[in-house]
This record gives sequence, structure tokens and C-alpha cells, in this order.
Amino acid sequence: MNKGVAVTGMGIISAIGNNTAANYRSLISEKHGISTAEILKTIHQNLPVGEIKISNETLTDDLNLPENHSFTRATLLGALAVKEAISQSNLKIDAETGFISGTSVGGMDATETHFKDFTEGKTENSRFIRAQHPGFTTEKIAEHYGITGFVSTISTACSSGANAIMLGARMIKAGRLKRVIVGGTDCLTKFTLNGFNSLMILSEDHCKPFDNYRNGLNLGEGAAYLVLEGEEDLNGKPVLGRISGYGNANDAFHQTASSEKGEGAFLAMQKALKIAGIPAEKIDYINAHGTATRNNDGAETEALKRIFLKNLPDFSSTKAFTGHTLAAAGALEAVYSLLSIQNQQVFPNLNFTEPMTNSGLVPVTKLKKKSITHVLSNSFGFGGNCTSLIFSKNEG
Repeated sequence: MNKGVAVTGMGIISAIGNNTAANYRSLISEKHGISTAEILKTIHQNLPVGEIKISNETLTDDLNLPENHSFTRATLLGALAVKEAISQSNLKIDAETGFISGTSVGGMDATETHFKDFTEGKTENSRFIRAQHPGFTTEKIAEHYGITGFVSTISTACSSGANAIMLGARMIKAGRLKRVIVGGTDCLTKFTLNGFNSLMILSEDHCKPFDNYRNGLNLGEGAAYLVLEGEEDLNGKPVLGRISGYGNANDAFHQTASSEKGEGAFLAMQKALKIAGIPAEKIDYINAHGTATRNNDGAETEALKRIFLKNLPDFSSTKAFTGHTLAAAGALEAVYSLLSIQNQQVFPNLNFTEPMTNSGLVPVTKLKKKSITHVLSNSFGFGGNCTSLIFSKNEG
């Protein structure tokens, strides 16, 4: 078995909590964060979202930023999650510290707000023009924490955060970095809400992952980051868990849909298991992508059946808690996977009532205590980009 890369810190902010402890309390008490949009100004009040009920002004104060800063909402959320991860890890940032962040919308919340000002030649908020590029979010967070080493942005839609974690682990294993902060951040925007609505895959009810009557997803916002460190630099530091496996593949099927057999998901899980050096039956829990769309849940269950045959372990989707946080989803669920290992618990799949006709698979619907050594976490993005991560308990 691959011993894996050590995780020494994690930080998170989502609709169910402003830090790791708050998120955990919500998970075990089955307290979701799905509500009506308040901070995002939208006409679509019929569409539930996983919104973080903290204003940009309050987030700015929490980070002690100057009045004329150029942090967009995604940047603010990301910076707060990084702050917690650094604190928990007691990380000393130096020239050999890297930062890899995933985002899909970047600073689009700011540019869509000020677009008319830009076109009319008003310069008051011109500092946000550059925020349209996803890399701007990463650069601002890195600058805020004095990270001057390797800094990179990944934008592969909803697998971005998971791919950032995978790249960081690979660079640690290859000796290219000694320590790296990895994860993702995305906020709610009119662009994404309108865009997903145009695809007719948003639900007007609370989403129902893997349910036969599922009818779409709820969008959410959030950020989460892990601190990864090389073995030789731990010096007795507590290890929260390890990243033992990772795999990425592409469905190459459709821009916004998975193939019926979930080929990309199957290949990603297969690769992750191979790198981890464990057979499928060693997986104790699967934190599924589980968006609650007809296509995704059907394709993912087909891929799971191909990997695990008749011995599918406990699985659930946590997106009914937070909404689908796009690029941040893989990072949020990485934190949840580590919490699952630390607390030896499987978190519930909310709102489930009836198995899908074509699969008959039943997720865990109530908090479950069990022995957990390995957790498989899936993240699948538009364009067919599929990523699977395996988190393992730290042994010895």
C-alpha cells in the first residue's frame, strides 16, 4: 500500500459552517445549509442555494483588509479557509511552500456586478477588471499570505479542487515541493445560477442525491484547503490523514453530461486504487459526487457498480448539506472525507426516499459509526473531467 502524502492542516467555510468544527457539527446533526438567496441578488428566488450568510464586508473585516482591496467574494472565502488550514498545521510559510487553488468562476461575482460601470467608462471599481481571470483569485490569496514559491490555478469545472489536491500530492511525492496548500474556492454568481438554470438541471426543491425522484441540483458556495507536507519535514507534527491515491480521466462524451456507463468516473477510480495499491474491497466509504441530476447520479452508480461489482461499500453524497459548490466541491468533500476517518463515521445522504429503478443502490441515510481506514472521494466536472481521491488513516 502507498503510505501517501501527509495532511497536516485543513480549513473550510460553507453553508453549514464557517470552520471545520462547525461543518462537522452540522454533518452529524443533519443540519443542511440550503436556503433562498439573500446576498446574491437574483430574480430566481424559486431556486434554493447553499449560500454562506456572511456579507463581503464582514469577510473583509475578518481578514483585516484595507478599504480599497480587490478581493472578490471567492477570494474572501478562499482566504478564510486557507487561514484556518495554516493555523491548524502551524505552517511556517517559506520559499519552498506552494499554493495550488481550483476555481471555476474566479472573480466573476465582481465583474458581473461592475460590468456596466466598465462599459460606461467609470473607473471607481476598475481594480476588479483583472478579477475575471480565475488565476487572479489564486494570486491574491497567495499574496495575502506571503506565498512566493510555486503558485498555480486549476480550472477544470467541478473537479478543480480535487485536481488541485491531486497535483499537490504528486509534486510532494516527486520531491518538487516540501509543503503545499491545496484546495478550491467558488462563490455564487448570477452567471452560474442562470447558466445551470438554462441547462434545466436546477431543482426548485432541496436536492435528492441518488433518489429515484431526483430532479436536479442546488448550487452552493464555499472554500476548503488542505496543507500537504513531505514525510521528511513532519518532525513529529500531527498527521490528520493521508492522500494515498488519485486518478484523473476524461469521459470524452459531452460538454455537460457523463456517458451512461460513467467511463471517465470508472477510469479515475481505477487509477486511484492502483496508485493507492489497494483492492476495491479495502474502501470503507465513498463520498460520492452525487449532484442529484438524472444524468450524473445514474452515470456514477454505473461506474461504482463496475468498480465494486457486488461489494459496494457504504456511500453517500454530502451535497444536500452544502449545495454543489462547483470548483470547491472536491476540496470541501476532501475535508469531509478526513473528518469521516478521524471520527470513524459515515455522513448521511439527506432527502433520500426511494432507490433508483435502474440501480437499486441505497446510500447511507443516517449517521453511521464504523471502522474506516480508506475513503474514496469523487469529483466530476463539465467537459468530462473526472477525478477520484483516496484518503487513508494515518498508521503509526
